[in-house]
Amino acid sequence: MNSWLGPVIVTGTDTGVGKTVVTAALAATAQKAGLSVAALKPAQTGDDDDAAEIARLTGIHVQTLTSYPAPLAPLTAARVAQLPPLALHDVIQAVEELSERHDLILIEGAGGLLVSLGESWTIADVAAKLHAPTVVVARAGLGTLNHTALTQEALEARHIEHCVVIGSWPEQPELVHHMNLTDIGAVAGIVPAGASSLPPATFQEAAPSWLGPQLHGIRADTTKASGIRKDMLSG
Repeated sequence: MNSWLGPVIVTGTDTGVGKTVVTAALAATAQKAGLSVAALKPAQTGDDDDAAEIARLTGIHVQTLTSYPAPLAPLTAARVAQLPPLALHDVIQAVEELSERHDLILIEGAGGLLVSLGESWTIADVAAKLHAPTVVVARAGLGTLNHTALTQEALEARHIEHCVVIGSWPEQPELVHHMNLTDIGAVAGIVPAGASSLPPATFQEAAPSWLGPQLHGIRADTTKASGIRKDMLSG
């Protein structure tokens, strides 16, 4: 990521990997650097309220464009509820409007990169349309290597700049976690498990230490290691 300015996409290798807490960590880090930050959740499904969680942890303005009651992929949830699906142009318009008032817009997807948010479009299409760099949130445990590689391959095919952040690093990591981190290669951040349970002030103070320089707005090569604190990796 060459600069904080402009929109940044937050996607994941799967659902439940930590996209929301990573979005909040990115927001807190940018705020600490003096930027005005807002977040956008194009589609929310089920009982979770990711926007409220981001707002609670960071205090930033967060907007959700549409919500569906069933805990399904957004397009499927819209069909089940017999509600109109979200349109891609509505997301682009919302980003443009937020960009008039804020330096950085964080856009959190739903599920993984290629989950349908509306008819025939995904969060990857949002990234391509906005020329937005993308943070891929990945698991630390077994199965992450294939999921992460597939997500990166899809982004590379679309010429979308991206980096990987581990969304939930266990307090007592095992061999599989350390080896997965080695095999993934360069990561731009490691967020500890349970970070979202921290008091907001503590979360905001700690968040920058979880992210490497390229996610602090420093020009960096996303193919190289980013100086993650080694003391976070010990078991």
